[in-house]
Amino acid sequence: MIYHLFVEPGPLGDLLPGTNVFRYITFRTAWGLITALVVAYLVFPPFINWMKQQKMNQIIRNDGPESHLLNKIGTPTMGGVCILLGIAVSTLLWARLDEPVTWMGLTVMLGYGAIGFYDDWKKVMYQSSDGLAGRWKLVLQTLIGGGVVAWAYGTGVVDASLPVPFLREGSIDFAHLWDGAPTWLGWLYPAFAVFILVGASNAVNLTDGLDGLAIGPVMTCAATYGAIGYLAGNARFAGYLGIPYVAGVGELTVFSFAIVGAGLGFLWYNAYPAQVFMGDVGSLSLGGTLAVISILTKHEILLAIVGGIFVLEALSVIIQVVSFKTTGKRVFAMAPIHHHYEKKGWSEPKIIVRFWILSIILALVGLSTLKLR
Repeated sequence: MIYHLFVEPGPLGDLLPGTNVFRYITFRTAWGLITALVVAYLVFPPFINWMKQQKMNQIIRNDGPESHLLNKIGTPTMGGVCILLGIAVSTLLWARLDEPVTWMGLTVMLGYGAIGFYDDWKKVMYQSSDGLAGRWKLVLQTLIGGGVVAWAYGTGVVDASLPVPFLREGSIDFAHLWDGAPTWLGWLYPAFAVFILVGASNAVNLTDGLDGLAIGPVMTCAATYGAIGYLAGNARFAGYLGIPYVAGVGELTVFSFAIVGAGLGFLWYNAYPAQVFMGDVGSLSLGGTLAVISILTKHEILLAIVGGIFVLEALSVIIQVVSFKTTGKRVFAMAPIHHHYEKKGWSEPKIIVRFWILSIILALVGLSTLKLR
């Protein structure tokens, strides 16, 4: 909004000196981060108090770690509402609203947030850990994700190619897998993109089991993809690095760092011991948002590296379920894997910080692939 007021069409640009600075993505990104942080930081205290008054607290599962039944009962949930508010306000203020990628990112974030909101609301209203049935979550995630991917694919924002990390100008082109391949195979890419959206959304949801555990890697991933978006949206930088150039995708830098800002505001209250949890409204939406940013920047496979913590958490659940159903034995003391380390005697803060460290290392590895091509 600010860009359009002072730059293009800029009706107020001539009234104030120095407003040309709003033209620069880096400036708007910095203030977008600050805006999201301030909004989240200011909104959380009244939100937490109101949630406590309404007794809308996190439902703790009986089959989880015993310490959770003692330490986490009575903690308000649905803090993701404040996170999304901070991100949305910041993005609408500082990003260019004439770029389709801005609206695509917001659509996934708010759409997946609505799914998570209903799931959380159902849990607290009925005092049950069941919430929205898993199959309906998947259906709704697929519909929303599929709609946005079709929008991006149909309007040419993204194409059917899938860049491969570590390979300069190397990619899988679904529309031309071999000579004479039917053109309809190009639609395999949107199907793959929807899989990434649904998978990432649920992987972050599985990771959100300890105070601050999920938001740390989310911020790391968002910052990494913010940098990638800036590079991919600049033809000169993209050409030098040999990565796909996507016109307008630089605006996702503002969006990505708004996630970082809102995440910092949330972490102030979610740091151990947490005063509030993000709930599914936060985890489902943030996971889907990271995925859509990876898709729009054409660095989808890289998400498996940068978001390796989420992949590890999801794989631990899959391995545990498959092992128990096929052999009757459990590989981990408890899944997701962060509960395994709790069972092994690691303190909660130790698990959280070590997972954060791994997330930062993975982000650096992911960024290094931009040069190792």
